Amino acid sequence: MNAAAPAAHLTPQGAATAALGGQTCFHNARLVLPELVQHGKLYVQDGLIAAIDGGERQQAAGWSVDCEGDLLLPGLVEMHTDNFERHLMPRPKVQWAELPALLAHDAEVAAAGITTVFDALGVGDADADSLRGSTWHKVLATIDMASAQGLLRADHHLHVRCELPAPNTIDLFQPFIGHPRLSLISLMDHTPGQRQWENLEQARTYYTGKKGWSSEKFERQLALSNELQARYAEPHRAWFVAHCQQHGIALASHDDTTEAHVAQAHTEGASLSEFPTTVAAARAARERGLLTVMGGPNVVRGGSHSGNVAAAELARLGLLDILSSDYVPASLLGAALRLVQDGLATLPQAVAMVSANPARATGLHDRGALVAGLRADLVQVRLVDLPDGTQHGVVRAVWREGQRVL
Repeated sequence: MNAAAPAAHLTPQGAATAALGGQTCFHNARLVLPELVQHGKLYVQDGLIAAIDGGERQQAAGWSVDCEGDLLLPGLVEMHTDNFERHLMPRPKVQWAELPALLAHDAEVAAAGITTVFDALGVGDADADSLRGSTWHKVLATIDMASAQGLLRADHHLHVRCELPAPNTIDLFQPFIGHPRLSLISLMDHTPGQRQWENLEQARTYYTGKKGWSSEKFERQLALSNELQARYAEPHRAWFVAHCQQHGIALASHDDTTEAHVAQAHTEGASLSEFPTTVAAARAARERGLLTVMGGPNVVRGGSHSGNVAAAELARLGLLDILSSDYVPASLLGAALRLVQDGLATLPQAVAMVSANPARATGLHDRGALVAGLRADLVQVRLVDLPDGTQHGVVRAVWREGQRVL
């Protein structure tokens, strides 16, 4: 896989930071390890987890961080978020400056406990007024500049979402070719009447609401969409599949609805099935070795906003591998904790869905778990009891490679 080069980190003034060559002890923590939760200490040196001790509980001598009995999790890994796009275009047709948008997005994901983020940027749209119908040159340059200057809290990678029926998809993809941050490509087809938008009224509500289309514009685009799909979807699909194979980039399918959708993705070399819309598609993905990705908002809200299968149902059936915050960064941690509260996963299993599993799926084997030798990406979380009997996880501090960024 391609991977972004290490960069400096933004470190708030006065924050607890492991000095180069020194060792920091995180003590009085409930450590969420791969198989269990235990009270103990975790040692960090040179940006890596040096050791884990479940024995003594008193404060260690030297430089230390008292976690006050809170949970200590591995930094969350977000592999598909539209959040950056939301900051780049906060209202339909309103484009925001690249650096302020990036910094706001970065701060928001860090506050959600996300230390590794795949900025999901869409390419291809027949609508000239849309963000995904625009070029990404300035955005990519801004990410690189901000990272090089140590302005970013999270480690940023790229996930390019390719809208196959759009005439301009391959042209708009050009700035991403050979970019060292590009680690994931997903193949999308949002033509109404299939996949995510089998229900046309759900599609109408989305496009007239979020995108600000009039009903007349929706009808015009609906008439055009089938023509574009017939002309461009298959040749564009073949081009991107070949590109992933040639350059070792992870490939994901998107909104699989039928077993045939999954079978095609498997044949093409996809390793991920993002947001399968039916149990049948999720089961077919499991049978073919594709990891399933579902949205955190789906879990938190109790169902899909598009009327498709609930993520909790897939978890109950043992068909859920990875959670993504999708369009709400804070939903990543919230969804993991909701699965635990509903008895659908243990805490280590749920945390793996937002850390170890997405890290491994995207070739980042140096992070994602509290294991000696891995990156010291850490999140301190306090569970707060709510009046309705549930708990909410509050992110109190975040460290990336041993440096405090929140």
